[in-house]
Amino acid sequence: MTSKEESLLSDKYKRIVIILLAFLLFNLVTFLLDPYDPYWKNYLTEDLGEKLFDLVLELLFFGLISESSIRVSKKLNKIIPWIEHPAKRLLLEISINFVIISVCLLIQNYIYDFLFDFNDQTPIQISFEESRSFIQWVVVSVIIAFVIIAVNIGDFFIVNWKNTLIKASVLDRAAMEAELQSLKLQIDPHFVFNNLSVLSELILQNQKLGYEYAENFSKIYRYILNNSRKDYVSLKEELSFLQSYIFLIKQRVGEGVSFEITIDNTFQSLYILPLTLQLLVENALKHNKTQKSKPLKIKVYTNQKMELVVENTLLPIESKIESSGIGLHNIVRRYGLLSERQPVITTDGTMFRVEIPLIKLTNDRYYLNN
Repeated sequence: MTSKEESLLSDKYKRIVIILLAFLLFNLVTFLLDPYDPYWKNYLTEDLGEKLFDLVLELLFFGLISESSIRVSKKLNKIIPWIEHPAKRLLLEISINFVIISVCLLIQNYIYDFLFDFNDQTPIQISFEESRSFIQWVVVSVIIAFVIIAVNIGDFFIVNWKNTLIKASVLDRAAMEAELQSLKLQIDPHFVFNNLSVLSELILQNQKLGYEYAENFSKIYRYILNNSRKDYVSLKEELSFLQSYIFLIKQRVGEGVSFEITIDNTFQSLYILPLTLQLLVENALKHNKTQKSKPLKIKVYTNQKMELVVENTLLPIESKIESSGIGLHNIVRRYGLLSERQPVITTDGTMFRVEIPLIKLTNDRYYLNN
């Protein structure tokens, strides 16, 4: 799931507010530390042009520090995430920003010296008060700069905390929808009645086949109970479940539907959202005819993009079936929470196709193959 990066300071007006507050805080702190500093006396007597120059230069300084810290943070988020190496990340971020602050201070000081002392040929004699004022200016500038950096880092953590809560809430809701969908299948009287009717007929006609039917029937419900709450299951497990589900369908529908399953063995260890195949096959059966003379064809296969593809011929039934759309919507939404790659649903008038990205587990975490 990627999602578009958000920030409390993404709005340009909020960034401007941060810069202005930093500017005001800097001048307030320096004045309170030494209200009798010669700088303040000179500031009152200097002309408007020099005052505006000081204002612009300080705003540019804090603006540059703010934007630099944001860009450094975004770059490090991709290289050294906070969650994986917090101590290393903190040290590196502080070091890089300290270098940036130092360079900005040197540039700012050089601009002052170049513009105001360039034509001054007298030997430079720095008094104790001037040295103290300069050190005070540097220290306060560094402190305010790090305050800006701390605000940006805090903004990152707050937004990620908020997004984590939102994502957890949506994931829980999506998982609940999947569970409700599976529970609906469990208690659906029509589904149970049809399968029990088929089972009773098979027991009378062929006890061995009836026993096999009952075994697959129990496997389906066991799988639903064990996996409906999970975020993902192995493709091998899902395909095994699908075989049991197909067995029931074939006994009920007969030659009105045909299945073709072609799975690359190298993909068996990859993962998929639980009940995905059941929902897609059920969707195909619900909206299409199943006739012996013209059977519904359902194909399940993998492609070179490491996707599982489920497609079926279009044989729409005459009477329109009322559908909640929970199945497809749930699959698409849950994949959307994991990655920018989502299932792709297409139709060309003769075939209905759904391409499902497969998931790879690594170090107890999962990501979608690109």
